[in-house]
Amino acid sequence: MKIVLLSLLGAAAVLAAGVTPSLAGDRYADRPPVMVSPDLSAPWVLQLGHAPGIVRQNRQAVQQPLRRLFQAQPDQQRTAAVQPQARRMVMRPQINPIYLPQEVAYDGPQKPGTIVIDTHQNFLYLVEKNGKARRYGVGTGKPGFEWSGTHKITDKKVWPDWRPPAVMIKREAAKGRYLPTYLAGGIENPLGARALYIGTTEYRIHGTNQPWTIGSAVSSGCIRMRNEDVVDLYERVNVGTTVEVI
Repeated sequence: MKIVLLSLLGAAAVLAAGVTPSLAGDRYADRPPVMVSPDLSAPWVLQLGHAPGIVRQNRQAVQQPLRRLFQAQPDQQRTAAVQPQARRMVMRPQINPIYLPQEVAYDGPQKPGTIVIDTHQNFLYLVEKNGKARRYGVGTGKPGFEWSGTHKITDKKVWPDWRPPAVMIKREAAKGRYLPTYLAGGIENPLGARALYIGTTEYRIHGTNQPWTIGSAVSSGCIRMRNEDVVDLYERVNVGTTVEVI
């Protein structure tokens, strides 16, 4: 009985040793271990631990290519750092398209070449021939600072300096806002890119660094235009041009 039992156990051992490894070898012997590119999949390769079938790279070897990638592109890093701030920027109101420059019909009595400023509708007209005018949107005097009259352009300046009148400095100081006595011309200057001086008054037709105010009564009596519009007007008129404010 013992001899038969030993024979059966021996046969089982032979089958286990000969057949099973052969089947397993036939199934997996021709498949190499999976290699994962560290510079493409490093973040999740590092989390796999000792998963079977994957050759895990050294952490330092995986991170070095990533460091070189980002260090070689400083401009992209700066751009990425700026983009979130750009998305948080507050957008200024856009100018109403009605205040953009355009050619319109005009049947007023003024001669071609005259500037007519309608402070009620916030339009400036440069009268042209054949019953037409070039119309621009403007910002005009706020309540208490309205005025009217006929004058001449007495001077023209590119990127003008600003010297606030003494009365304006005093008025604003009473509100807790202290103006400079002089500000050199430039993009931060409230007179903008160009200025056309009106007669002997303290008023000007000038540009502005606040274009969203065009179409409103917001100034202390001066006539505001978008910088690109005042540059266009500046090139079309000369000293001596008549200005009629109504």
